[in-house]
Amino acid sequence: MTAVPDILVIDTCVLLSNVLRRLLLGLAAQGCFQPAWSGVIGDEWRRNASRIWNMPREDIQAQWDVLQGTFPRADQGDVSLYKDGLQRSDPKDWHVIAAALAAQAHSEDGQVVAIVTRNIRDFNRTELRQRGLFLFDPDQLLQRCWQQYPQKVFSLCADIPADCAREGHEAESLDSLLRRERLFRFNRLVAAVENKAGS
Repeated sequence: MTAVPDILVIDTCVLLSNVLRRLLLGLAAQGCFQPAWSGVIGDEWRRNASRIWNMPREDIQAQWDVLQGTFPRADQGDVSLYKDGLQRSDPKDWHVIAAALAAQAHSEDGQVVAIVTRNIRDFNRTELRQRGLFLFDPDQLLQRCWQQYPQKVFSLCADIPADCAREGHEAESLDSLLRRERLFRFNRLVAAVENKAGS
């Protein structure tokens, strides 16, 4: 597969990144793909976001409610039945695979379903491939998004430093933000366009 997947299960570790969340959900809002998650991913995100950002649970819940309202087809609900038969991936991530299988079951014929996660090593690619699922780390996925939707991705990238600064984070350049997220190959693509535009 060379194109951006039709449906993308976004793991909790990816949603917790302000940069990645903005980029991926910004692309989803523009119709580049359909995001997907499960009740477990939502629970993990709310619990960890409240702790990491030191924010009241009520504020985090309000943010999650906005995401649920913006992407009403994303939440696959209780996906526990789709864990049946999983063996080779890390059991703590079976719920992520189950969310992808649930999204696949609810998808239209021919739609491609993938998972994006930082925890690539916890997923057995053969087990996913046997079920027709694909796996990406954020850097790989954003390179594909760039190839297919360069203008949309570049526009979203341009807004990220100001968005982060408005939330009270220390001002950083886009280059610094992308490097901190370990998006090294994607950052080179963005930098090449910025350098060309500035020359």
